Amino acid sequence: MSARDDTPGGGPDGLDVARLSGLVSPLRRSLLRAARAAEHLPEIPDAQIEVLRALPAGTTRSPVELADDLSLNRTTVSNLLKSMEAAGLVTRATDAADRRRVEVRASAEAHRLLGRFDAASASLVGEALADLEPADAAALAAALPALERLRDTLHVRSRADRGIRSTAEVVEEARA
Repeated sequence: MSARDDTPGGGPDGLDVARLSGLVSPLRRSLLRAARAAEHLPEIPDAQIEVLRALPAGTTRSPVELADDLSLNRTTVSNLLKSMEAAGLVTRATDAADRRRVEVRASAEAHRLLGRFDAASASLVGEALADLEPADAAALAAALPALERLRDTLHVRSRADRGIRSTAEVVEEARA
């Protein structure tokens, strides 16, 4: 059987892919709103949260790397970083070794806010799961690895569509 079904919105094993894709964004937005309200967090736009997630503690990245990893336009990332810097969420500095390179780092405050958001999100999801039937909670637990692989596959395809190769591909090509 192929990975796609000929029925509208159909996928493998009768999966309604339109229903799945239509569920992801509203679920994410609902969780974001609820976590913000629970922790009285500031209104940080979703795109800025994605940038912060790409900047774990102790790491720096260039605006170009962020744009490529997040599949965003470089101008969009530049504008995001400008407003994030003004809000104290990131710092931008010239790389000491390469004065042409700008290094972006998330602030300690940004990491603190993300930690609060993640804790509130986990608590809210845990509470909601407790209200579900045990079979539904088990189905969600079983689906997590597949959802992670789906996310990774979509990320790889997005990068490939834009001509961005993974570091592993570049290294492999150099070895050949």
